[in-house]
Amino acid sequence: MDRNRPRDYILYVGILALLAVALLWPIWLTIRGAFLQDAASNATGWTFYHITEVFQDPVLRLGLFNAFAIAFCTTVLSILISAPLAWLVARWEFPCKSLLSAFLLVPLILPPFVGAIGVQHLLGRFGTLNTLLIDLGWINEGIDFLGDGGFWGIVILEALHLYPIIYLNIVAALANLDPALEEAASNVGAGSWRRTFRIILPLIRPGVFAGSTIVFIWSFTELGTPLMFQFENVTPVQIFNGIKEMEASTRPYALTAVLLFSVVMLYLLGRWVFGGRAYAMYAKASRASNTRRLAGWHGWLAAGVVFSVVMLAAMPHLGVIITSLTVEGQWYASILPRSWTVDHYGQALSHPLAVGSIRNSLFLAGTAMLIDVALGILIARILVRTRLPGRSLLDALVMLPLAVPGLVMAFGYVAMSLRWPFQGTMPGWLDGTFSMFGLDGTSTYLWLNDGPLHAVADILGSDPNPIPLLIVAYAVRRMPYVVRSAVAGLEQTPVELEEAAANLGAGWWLRLRRVVFPLIAANLVAGGLLAFSFAMLEVSDSLILAQRAADYPITKAIYVLFERLGDGQYIASAMGVWAMLLLGTTLVGASLLLGKRMGAIFRV
Repeated sequence: MDRNRPRDYILYVGILALLAVALLWPIWLTIRGAFLQDAASNATGWTFYHITEVFQDPVLRLGLFNAFAIAFCTTVLSILISAPLAWLVARWEFPCKSLLSAFLLVPLILPPFVGAIGVQHLLGRFGTLNTLLIDLGWINEGIDFLGDGGFWGIVILEALHLYPIIYLNIVAALANLDPALEEAASNVGAGSWRRTFRIILPLIRPGVFAGSTIVFIWSFTELGTPLMFQFENVTPVQIFNGIKEMEASTRPYALTAVLLFSVVMLYLLGRWVFGGRAYAMYAKASRASNTRRLAGWHGWLAAGVVFSVVMLAAMPHLGVIITSLTVEGQWYASILPRSWTVDHYGQALSHPLAVGSIRNSLFLAGTAMLIDVALGILIARILVRTRLPGRSLLDALVMLPLAVPGLVMAFGYVAMSLRWPFQGTMPGWLDGTFSMFGLDGTSTYLWLNDGPLHAVADILGSDPNPIPLLIVAYAVRRMPYVVRSAVAGLEQTPVELEEAAANLGAGWWLRLRRVVFPLIAANLVAGGLLAFSFAMLEVSDSLILAQRAADYPITKAIYVLFERLGDGQYIASAMGVWAMLLLGTTLVGASLLLGKRMGAIFRV
């Protein structure tokens, strides 16, 4: 088997260059713009003024506080929901456990910003719950369950969407515990509570921290849900509203950089406080952990608890489905809609904005998926089949999009579209090179010095064309799924098969096409399906990069329709239901293809 051939080095360097341009450059432009004296004119002077101004401005300071409060409350609520469930599922057997455990993951099939439509109908002042309580005579007027400006509505909705992430991590951590440790503690007289707090919790702390970190970062930088609740005083929405000012103001750069720095610092602080010592104490189970069966009413009580959480988590989904079936204006101050219709589903597939957005999303997500699959195979081969120095760097870069907030990446692409080669004059080093060789008056120089790629991709211009940048953004954001899936497939494929093909004279490309690809096809299809479906429902990139109706993806169309008076929210709900069906079908298909190996896709 050939290893470390020149083509491997060429491929390795080429992929690193692509990631540098599509991943690192947008992040760098965002950070750089925050410290420039005048980011609009690309001045070279540096200053901390714009960063300090963020903390001096009471409105921006309040936005950061609200973002932190939403993230903190969402994470705590997610832990309170997921930890008891994980303990119950991992340690006990009860009726319908397998079915109910599968339904605990249902919240993942609906983006929380779409669920906001249903939650407002269910928990609003004139929604289902308040109407029911008034009819029962328990209250005289509606209670503001969503909080002032929708704060608690955002927290509830995001927690119900994100708790499965913590749940899966805790279940995995509990499954890896060595039962001999608990038995040893029990033999020396430690009671159940003492064993829980002195042995189990310290050992599963890495799992809790891993899941909580994802939930915290996600909710701290979430854009769509606050927008749907019209909660303006939060940093992600302030960044979104400042996109139009990027050509004339440095404030959006500074605000985005502060958001990124806050995420990094909060992660490091959390790891130092909650994650440090736990890793040294953690060990995988030396033998399988035993579960105990709950008999009689105890078992049905456990099943009832899990079923209650399933129904609570399904509340946003049910709200969206009911809204999509409601006749316009007929679900107000009533427990259920007064009139029903299925017309909105047809309108969701025939409305000009809806049809165009579906077509756009299919093209964008499909193209991004093909790019991810092609690059995923090549990257996986480098990581698994070669011994190139620095492979860990490539692996880290590929997984970086899981750690960098989508909002920061989307902002970085806008910043990239405002810089050469998309706009403005060429950088000084290139200009100096042309001048050195006396080429500064040539037609090539004049073309390169005037934003040569402006016609290829533009975000904020009078005639924008965000399609190329949307494809790149989707591909970069979802590449980890395909790469991790391809890596899992290659690790389970004997390298001797490729060596045998090589001994028979098959070249590198023939081996890849006739041996490797068929053997890992299931992994690639599963990873590609996940990349496609999650790209179809991407929120931050779609809301920020698509500024013109003709370019709207599905999520941007749902947001615009929701804001429209009349039948807008009902058509948006129907589009959300179609999206749920798409993602649900995709997750089932990927699960059937990979089985228990599906978890490898999300392993960082």
